[in-house]
Amino acid sequence: MESTPGRPDRRPVRITRSLRARYARAVRGIIGQWVFRTDAAGAGSAEGTLVERILAARGIRGQAESLAFLDPRLVHLHDPSLMPDMDRAAERILASLRRGGPVVIYGDYDVDGITATTILFHTMRTIAPGADVRTYVPHRLEEGYGLNAAAIDELASQGADLIVSVDCGITARGPADVAAQRGLDLIITDHHNPPASDEDLPRAYAIVHPRRPGSQYPFGDLSGAGVAYKLAWRLATMHCGSQRVTPDLRTLLVELLPFAALGTIADVVPLLGENRVFARYGLERMRCSPFVGLRALVEAAGLAESDLGEMDVGFRLGPRLNAAGRMGHAKDAVELFTAADEARAREIAQHLTRQNDARRAVENEIFRQAVELAEASGMTGPDKRAIVLVHEGWHAGVVGIVCSRLVERYSRPVILMQCRQSESGVICAGSGRSVPGFNLHAGLQACEDLLEKYGGHDMAAGLHLRMDNMAAFTERFIAYANERIAPEDLVPRVEVDVRASLDELTPETVGQIERLAPFGRDNPPVRLLVPGLQVAFAPRLLGAHGKHLQVTVRPRGREQFGNGLLRLVAWGWGERLGVLTAGMPMDAVIEPKLNRWNGQVRVEAELKDAAPAPA
Repeated sequence: MESTPGRPDRRPVRITRSLRARYARAVRGIIGQWVFRTDAAGAGSAEGTLVERILAARGIRGQAESLAFLDPRLVHLHDPSLMPDMDRAAERILASLRRGGPVVIYGDYDVDGITATTILFHTMRTIAPGADVRTYVPHRLEEGYGLNAAAIDELASQGADLIVSVDCGITARGPADVAAQRGLDLIITDHHNPPASDEDLPRAYAIVHPRRPGSQYPFGDLSGAGVAYKLAWRLATMHCGSQRVTPDLRTLLVELLPFAALGTIADVVPLLGENRVFARYGLERMRCSPFVGLRALVEAAGLAESDLGEMDVGFRLGPRLNAAGRMGHAKDAVELFTAADEARAREIAQHLTRQNDARRAVENEIFRQAVELAEASGMTGPDKRAIVLVHEGWHAGVVGIVCSRLVERYSRPVILMQCRQSESGVICAGSGRSVPGFNLHAGLQACEDLLEKYGGHDMAAGLHLRMDNMAAFTERFIAYANERIAPEDLVPRVEVDVRASLDELTPETVGQIERLAPFGRDNPPVRLLVPGLQVAFAPRLLGAHGKHLQVTVRPRGREQFGNGLLRLVAWGWGERLGVLTAGMPMDAVIEPKLNRWNGQVRVEAELKDAAPAPA
């Protein structure tokens, strides 16, 4: 793989409060307020094809930029040497590998950390097959997130002289000092929010981070797996003494792309720029990976015969890997990807599936309890624009998922914690999730004198604090949120790309829209406002328990049966069966899809929201 500078990254135009005020619809939909991504889209600009209008609404204009977005290439990846301390870290690792090690890769216990560990492990083993390369992942509940002093001390006692962190360490000043005292070289690779100045960075041999103070790296939103992949790439080129690496290393770098994609998608980093390249190419190669552990995971998820997409990672593969750290120990998932043979890989993959089933049951119970507590404590109204809850019976490894569900339900940041007795008193440990526009990490930073430790980024974070500080923390964090979140922001937002007509939704056009995938943060599925519709006939329930709804629509005024009909599926709308009636005029927000079945291709759509239209 050659180092080729990529194009400058363009982010979609963010929805500001002024844009929301200018372009929100006068009539709310059933779900929430409809807002356009840009003022041009809100003004109803009809210039260009539908796909060109969608790209423009996402800040992508012109043929060259549109082509680069629709057809991302590996050559769009930036030269890893541009990242701070990259060459220094690679030189030190190669020196240790030449001596035979030992090198310890210290990873996090989530999907991003597991895959980042996997990427570096296989790269080091390929460069130096006989070297002593070890992995270490802390226990989520017993050790907590990130580097910890006790683990570093133990690794030093076991003979390690080099530790390489992945997906953690950027704020670990105390553990870094312990490493220095024990004579260990510590290389930190991370992507979480760094300190504001070099003086506040940990004392380490090298710190590889795309956004560390003073960094000029062109893309700052890599996942931990993305940073690890860049280090793997640089290890390969420095080992070979050339930007062109040997065939075995080139093949390996391609085969490691599925792990970079897993970490990138599961960690919900923006699916733009380099992340889009990792996701697109990694997904293509995931099902047929030469790594037996990855194939076993795909088979256990029932995806062996499918073309994999980002939804499969987010809802099938990622949760199984996360279940290892949440319900047991993430070292099982690391073994699956690094050391297991075919029989052991199948055994671990099936074990992860059982753990994931248990996780779902625990999650549903915590969610039920959290809803009751949040509503009883008044945290779901306009006067308290954040939710902070603690419960001694909650599973600390599962609360983060419940946070996400509560954010979706109440449209505000959420922090959930478990309290437990420790030697120093009662400690509360948990996770938080945020909403667009509210920096969760900054909110915790404003309360850091009340916290034992914390870490994360704008949208997700973890924290520990003493129960003695719980009331003060809750009051201060909610006050911080109240200052930065307006009451009108608590209304669920249904974000729309552009207006479109039903006639524009041809199979060819929807096929072009699908090229915007993979979808994720900052590149969500395309949503279109289609006005002037009419419910063709009575909606009907779908699913074994009638949880979903099928609605068939046509352009208003075309009363002839079969003329321009479009089938819409509204997931979870079963209870709204009587809201939409035959003949009712409406405007709809939809996500268009292609239904490929039995050699035929037809356009369908998910119904995301609807609003009655004047007769």
